[in-house]
Amino acid sequence: MENVILVNELDEPIGEMEKMEAHEKGVLHRAFSVFVFNKKDELLLQKRASSKYHSGGLWSNSCCSHPRTGESVVEAGKRRLLEEMGFSVPLEAVFSFIYKAELDNSLTEHELDHVLIGRFDDLPEINLDEVEDWKYIGLDTLTSDMKSHPESYTEWFKIIFERVRNVLDESISNNSNS
Repeated sequence: MENVILVNELDEPIGEMEKMEAHEKGVLHRAFSVFVFNKKDELLLQKRASSKYHSGGLWSNSCCSHPRTGESVVEAGKRRLLEEMGFSVPLEAVFSFIYKAELDNSLTEHELDHVLIGRFDDLPEINLDEVEDWKYIGLDTLTSDMKSHPESYTEWFKIIFERVRNVLDESISNNSNS
């Protein structure tokens, strides 16, 4: 049994709940989503193991999960990245936001999600209990594929990716104007 941290809209903890129950009830809880890029600015995607209790066999961001009590979101991101993808890198928290998405199996993700970005140029060593495949992909190619095949991607990734892309585009624009 794994608990999630229930939060209010200000990300203040208000309790804990078993993870599956929180997803069945659609209760707002703290989460994180890791986006790892290589030196070509390609995003490392993972294909969730088909055996996962929801969204199995779908492509998603590099890693995502929930922090444990007493664990920062960055610490949690590093822990899960190592557990799922077999490597650890420094992560930077870039923004957070609240979203709600209906999933398969009558589950709902209602998360205050902290988006973390890292850099990695090697090959991951995936945990096959969590991840069945991976790939690095360019952002333009990914954007096009998500439009053509939205059913191949997790619901939360489709929501988060657009926001991450906007942040990255803004950052590139600000750096070229400096």
